[in-house]
Amino acid sequence: MILAVVDDLLFLSKIQQTAQHVGVAVKSAQPADLPKLAIEDFPKALLLDLNHRSGKALEVLRTLKSDLKTKNIAIIAFVSHVQNDLIAAARDAGCDVILARSAFVSQLPSLLQRFSGPGAAGRTGSGVI
Repeated sequence: MILAVVDDLLFLSKIQQTAQHVGVAVKSAQPADLPKLAIEDFPKALLLDLNHRSGKALEVLRTLKSDLKTKNIAIIAFVSHVQNDLIAAARDAGCDVILARSAFVSQLPSLLQRFSGPGAAGRTGSGVI
């Protein structure tokens, strides 16, 4: 299972439809619930909108990567390609893969398959947009 912290309902729907098409379970989560869900649900990965309207995306990222129980969950983040400071902050916080939103959309099926398989937690990509 993969958790998704995405507040754009249309975009979340697209993620869930793509996940269903490739046979991967994706569960929506709110930033405040994430530390608990990450321990209880044993997700393989987390899809994280760095522009989440809560403003807590980086806080969530830092919390998960600093906790021994959740630090190996692969975090795949997406962001506008022009937000260099946010990209750098996410990279410094331990984000495994950071993609421009358009690249995230085009790579979504392969990302879901790659990060949902056995032993997927902790698999990382290049971290390059």
